Amino acid sequence: MFSNKEKKNSQEQLEKEALDPQRIPNHIAVIMDGNGRWAQKRHLPRVVGHKQGMEVVEVITKAASNLGVKVLTLYAFSTENWKRPVDEVNYLMDLPVKFFNRFVPELISHNVQVNVMGDESKLPKKTQVAVHNAIEQTKSCDGMILNFALNYGSRTEIVEATKKIARDVKDEQLDESQINDEIFAKYLMSEQLHPYNDPDLLIRTSGEQRISNFLLWQIAYSELVFTEVYWPDYKPQNLYEDILKFQQRNRRFGGIKA
Repeated sequence: MFSNKEKKNSQEQLEKEALDPQRIPNHIAVIMDGNGRWAQKRHLPRVVGHKQGMEVVEVITKAASNLGVKVLTLYAFSTENWKRPVDEVNYLMDLPVKFFNRFVPELISHNVQVNVMGDESKLPKKTQVAVHNAIEQTKSCDGMILNFALNYGSRTEIVEATKKIARDVKDEQLDESQINDEIFAKYLMSEQLHPYNDPDLLIRTSGEQRISNFLLWQIAYSELVFTEVYWPDYKPQNLYEDILKFQQRNRRFGGIKA
């Protein structure tokens, strides 16, 4: 008889083996939703859900890296999240410190490089230090990029890119006639992820079906998968299932495929 753990591992392996290794998405973006509701369903403080969510980040990072994903972008904290209760925001600002202090050695062992996109200047000093240290410590890694969207909002990103383009046109560093999709993308925060700027697959957990101001330009042709699973319950098996859904899509990019 198989134990429950053996059955679970066997099922995860079957899900993984069902994937086409030649069609693994290069860039996966995740809206990690449902931490608070996961905790409330268990009559626990919301911060317990965030703590468990941090544990899941470690597991999914390793699973994605092992699959050969090039970029994993995680929506860690939005520009709108400052509206949450102060105690919860303070706890969320502490999480990167705890996460990087504990997980950076494992990231290095998996050849994973840390990147952050968002307005870091608004973050507490201790959070900024933890982020910069993690980036510095993993800068020699050339495997998967673990990209955190931290104090990130896509509308702000697009507005700031537009301002930079306007300044460069005014300063005659750029001619108006040169501006196209490719040039505009170079002014976005995701340019640091080149050539994998745009996610192939966007996953949102918890059953919500909205984008929430996340990578609005970059997901123009991403495949979207919405799962009912709360982020603290999200397992490698769920990741494999969602990638399989991606692989079953017919990506035409506005054209026609036979």
